[in-house]
Amino acid sequence: MQRVQAAITILLFVLLLPALVSGQGNSKAPDWTLVSAQGEVFQLSEEVREQPVILLFWATWCPYCKALMPHLHSLRLEHSDKVRILAINFREDGDPVEFIHNAGYDFTVLPDGDAVAAAYNVYGTPGLIIVDQDRNVRFDLRTLPRREPPISKKSLGHTGMAAYRAPYWAAEIRKSLDVVLEDAAQ
Repeated sequence: MQRVQAAITILLFVLLLPALVSGQGNSKAPDWTLVSAQGEVFQLSEEVREQPVILLFWATWCPYCKALMPHLHSLRLEHSDKVRILAINFREDGDPVEFIHNAGYDFTVLPDGDAVAAAYNVYGTPGLIIVDQDRNVRFDLRTLPRREPPISKKSLGHTGMAAYRAPYWAAEIRKSLDVVLEDAAQ
């Protein structure tokens, strides 16, 4: 009996650990202030008052970010008045404003986001967090199970892996965003 209880406790801990570590589970998102490339000041607590926010932690060199961005752009077009996408650039050596402009995205680019990424414990790209109007973390990309392709990862490379994972991520982001928007409408 004790073994069964111990096994259940361990199983629950393993299942809940990603949400606890990531801050998912309606924990408060850390507040922050960043300045856009155009000099406009953005503070998370102010932004979420108007509508839920998708925080995308990204870099121009990241193939996973590049694969995910068209999906996010589609969400932005579909829900233009209901959600805002803040593209928090970090670990960067390129020009994020030029990249977003050339790609035709209308995300708000916030360069120099290293400190904000660290506040969310985001150290790799892409990081994606959905924050509701009460500043609760409602989705964290890092909590999704890893999807492995049916062929060798080595043969795909990072670009191929990104193309494989991005549609799955996008579907999960969409599901979560739909719930957040439904809650916001009530």
